[in-house]
Amino acid sequence: MLCLVGLLAACGGQSKEDQILFDGQAFRTKASAVDKRRTRAEFTVTIDDVTRSLDGAREAGRYQGTRYCIENYGNSDIKWAVGPDTDPAQLRVVDGRLTFQGTCQRP
Repeated sequence: MLCLVGLLAACGGQSKEDQILFDGQAFRTKASAVDKRRTRAEFTVTIDDVTRSLDGAREAGRYQGTRYCIENYGNSDIKWAVGPDTDPAQLRVVDGRLTFQGTCQRP
């Protein structure tokens, strides 16, 4: 029983109190390398449920990209091809999902 509780705690994710809110909303985000075999520096970030708040979704994407680069390269320097500072008219939202693309800059 104790092992089951430990396993659930490890897989459970964040509680609502621990979630980071952007514009008062929690967004599901995911950052991943475009091609892991070639380099982890080039990555995409997807942000779900963008219709709740475009501004919040953009900041959630910035946060996730920053985390990705810190975890993989030890710094937060990102050159965004399409990112949180891109003109909102240039962003494409498909099925409520926004995708950013960036490159972690090496220190």
